[in-house]
Amino acid sequence: MKNKLIFIFLDGVGLGKNVKSNPFTKAFMPTLFNLVGEKLTNTTNVVKQNFLMRGIDACLGIEGIPQSATGQTSLFTGYNAQAFLGHHLMAYPNDQLIAMINKRSIFKYAKENYIKSIFANSYTDGFFKSFDKDSSNYSVTTRCVLAAKNNFNTMNDLVEGRAVHWDITNLTLQDMPNNKIPLITPFIAGENLKNLTNDYDLILYECFLPDLIGHRKDMNKSIMFLEMFDEFLRGVIHDKPENIHVLITSDHGNIEDLSFGGHSKNEVPFIFMGKETHHFLKVKAIDELFDTIFSKLFDTASITKFEKI
Repeated sequence: MKNKLIFIFLDGVGLGKNVKSNPFTKAFMPTLFNLVGEKLTNTTNVVKQNFLMRGIDACLGIEGIPQSATGQTSLFTGYNAQAFLGHHLMAYPNDQLIAMINKRSIFKYAKENYIKSIFANSYTDGFFKSFDKDSSNYSVTTRCVLAAKNNFNTMNDLVEGRAVHWDITNLTLQDMPNNKIPLITPFIAGENLKNLTNDYDLILYECFLPDLIGHRKDMNKSIMFLEMFDEFLRGVIHDKPENIHVLITSDHGNIEDLSFGGHSKNEVPFIFMGKETHHFLKVKAIDELFDTIFSKLFDTASITKFEKI
């Protein structure tokens, strides 16, 4: 059977110290605990058969605090976007980063190499009504979909279980006018994500809830999120066939230290599950994941990291 990958991107999750301001030390996360054997902190480093968990660098040699636009561009293009700009860029990609994404987004590169891929997230009707491809307010992941000329998932896809919303359970959709989107359990959302492997080889899912909660320094909501995510992960890996691999990582730290409500320079977690784990043992930074995914897991040609854009 051919290799498949579920890539779970969590915005704003780092590995912090074992202190009271770190919700990872308080949350009940049995799924991750059973895999890792301890609560996730900056000292966690686990390598065993078919499983890897360690911290990787998100600063990429550039002074300052890592930010979303550059971090996500590095993750989803394999370029060192921080070094290319010479600084970290927050929020949405600028024209230079968009050019990077248009050249080699994760979905575009997959399509060019005959790897069937999908961005698992659902988009609301409002997105389609106001759609403007020249808007400056689109995320890196949205830009990655546009670069590949792939379709966006709709609310109908979400209802039919062919997509997962960014908040996992559809809670943020409940106040929409004429709402017909049901609340679902985190476990079912995880199973829905896993089931996309029936039709796709590479599935990317984004949840930016931890970054939002981290900025608010809300310990109770942080714990609730981590426990919800743990149950979501249980759904993803429940009865998972051995050819399906799971990768979890982030673009920068935040939620792991609620003492100040901002991004951190902490390493971000890199979790990999599956029979091809050995290929990822040398990954030390977020911009190295792209090449390893495609050249090792999907057996494409090795990617040049610093080619001219």
